[in-house]
Amino acid sequence: MTHDLIIVGGGIGGSALAAVMARAGRRVLLLEKSTAYEDRVRGEWIAPWGVTETKRTGLYDALVAAGGHHLTSHVTYDETRDPAAAEAGALPLGMFADGVVGPLCIRHPVHCQTLFDQAVLAGAEALRGVAVGAITLGASPSVAYVHEGREQVATAPLVVGAEGRQSQVRRAAGLTLHQDKPHHWFAGLLVDDVAGVDPLRQTIGTEGDFAFLTFPQGDGRVRVYGGWDLPAKTRFAGAEGPRRFLDAFRLRSAPHNEAIAAGTPAGPLFAYYNNSALAERPFAPGAVLIGDAAGWNDPILGLGLSITYRDVRIVSDILRATPDGAAPDFRPYEEERVERMRRLRLAAEMQATLDMEFGEDARNRRRRYHEGAAADPTLGLHGVAVLAGPEAVPADIFEPAHVARVVGA
Repeated sequence: MTHDLIIVGGGIGGSALAAVMARAGRRVLLLEKSTAYEDRVRGEWIAPWGVTETKRTGLYDALVAAGGHHLTSHVTYDETRDPAAAEAGALPLGMFADGVVGPLCIRHPVHCQTLFDQAVLAGAEALRGVAVGAITLGASPSVAYVHEGREQVATAPLVVGAEGRQSQVRRAAGLTLHQDKPHHWFAGLLVDDVAGVDPLRQTIGTEGDFAFLTFPQGDGRVRVYGGWDLPAKTRFAGAEGPRRFLDAFRLRSAPHNEAIAAGTPAGPLFAYYNNSALAERPFAPGAVLIGDAAGWNDPILGLGLSITYRDVRIVSDILRATPDGAAPDFRPYEEERVERMRRLRLAAEMQATLDMEFGEDARNRRRRYHEGAAADPTLGLHGVAVLAGPEAVPADIFEPAHVARVVGA
């Protein structure tokens, strides 16, 4: 059967695009390898600008109905700050996007399944348990795959790569992925039975040789992340790793973390190094890449979902505006995405330098930053870019002179 587009990867980006394009009347084939979505310890926080993109794609209501949980305030703790003063300066998160009260949290497996179901409801042919084989691009794109023991070949004018960092479509298109050097280790854990924390407040902080982030999901459940130096690769390895990881949250500078440390691990603890990466371009003849397949931002900023939803919105807008029989022009998508990712890469470098480096020099750097930002709020504009979108702040925020001001170089 001939389709209008074949989407390889039925995670968040692929299923979202399938739902949007099927609603637009396109014949969509969605191919997903897994038979059940698993907790991959990522993809559970959508920044306010990303929430706006979910609304523009028409998917926001489904996410809220599936249990999406908004956060409305933010506190930055640090060993150089009094915790009471940090809490007194809590940042309201409803100021960054019109009509959005704050970031949206939703469990990754639930998120994926919700979007997959939306694609099916919209009329997409959505298959699970698929093994994708040869991918042919160019003038006559096709995808060979095995489903339920049957070998099949599907054709379409366009193949979408939405299958993540190890994208087969990207390799078939001959597009090179450029990766930065890793900066630190980062791990995530879902924690249940957390009592006594504000369910609407996200937090971040650094003390000693550990940095943390917390994102409540409601009903006593919190997704937590921690970062540490690259040389200590196995710091939280082994059967007792989750408990040691939670114990690391017991910090004098963040008293509320005691409730988190006393919680119950409710999922796997996965550690991975943090860096940014970008494909040399997000499209090729017969193919377009979205989400991590096109390159990712350092997860220190938590913007993977927001980036993906903007990718889906821009690509779907281009496809819907393309006349029947014409080849879509993805150059505007490339131009916007390259600049977006450049800005976010620099924002991530600033944030990682501040929050995910340890020792006396790093401590003094954070002290200077917090004191300087209190007197000159422009020092913190990279944080506004994280919450409001990279286009929401002046371009010179991403120039070397400003970066040097932030990190004290």
